[in-house]
Amino acid sequence: MNRGDFSSGTVTSKDGTVVGYRSIGRGPGLLIVQGAMGTIPNYSELAIALADDFTVIVADRRGRGLTPLPFTPEAAAIERDVDDVDALREATGAELLFGLSSGAIIALESTRMLKGIKKTVLYEPPFYPKGDVPREDIARVYSEIASDDLPAAMVTVMGIVKLVPWFVSILPRPLRELGASRMLHHQDENGTAPYASFRELLPSMRFDFQVVAERGGALASYHDVQTPILLLGGTKSPAYLTEALDALERTLPHAGRVVLRGLHHSGPWNRDRGGAPGVVAEQIRSFLRGERA
Repeated sequence: MNRGDFSSGTVTSKDGTVVGYRSIGRGPGLLIVQGAMGTIPNYSELAIALADDFTVIVADRRGRGLTPLPFTPEAAAIERDVDDVDALREATGAELLFGLSSGAIIALESTRMLKGIKKTVLYEPPFYPKGDVPREDIARVYSEIASDDLPAAMVTVMGIVKLVPWFVSILPRPLRELGASRMLHHQDENGTAPYASFRELLPSMRFDFQVVAERGGALASYHDVQTPILLLGGTKSPAYLTEALDALERTLPHAGRVVLRGLHHSGPWNRDRGGAPGVVAEQIRSFLRGERA
């Protein structure tokens, strides 16, 4: 299968939001719940790698790609994300979930709240086991985006998610903002197709951070989730994401864990976006087909 084999569709969520998605493959329905800073094209290789065994549905989350939506706290509440998952599940019959990052928090919350989810795979959800959710920095991102200061917002986002090289993180903030401004300008001049640009994606980060602010400190609420869950993470991801997986492994009653050597937080993305989709797909397939507990 290849990119040309995807079909497109939409569903209408409970609050009237029209959610766009693409699907490929055959077999049981598997819904991919996106993380931040990516749209459907970021996941095309993962979907293709799974398409011989599953009907893979990749939906654009609120505020990006095929699901444009202005940010409001009400539209970004995690209950609305769960409603979107439910609408997609009803339309496609998907009973299996995979979530990356903030999308993994949504996938876990959907597993807790919705009936009929049979198995769920989580890749590095940003939970904060000590309750130290970076709320002040999140509020700063909101303010910078509202002021259309995207270079400043990018620097603050990178400080929260800790996904930049250490030598970048120690530079004075004005230099980091200058670098971010040049990166945005470069993308404006040269384009980013088939991927969405940072200028398009940064405003949607408010939807992701709303999820983290609401549920990132609420690990204990998942201790009674009975659905089988696989936890995935890479050895090159930030320590706080590994700590979150450690805490989830202790919290969830039916969780398995696989550590993926050499992978980053972008592991599920396409290879040209820093991912290793074939490696991630192998773990997802094995778990969902019952080849491991």
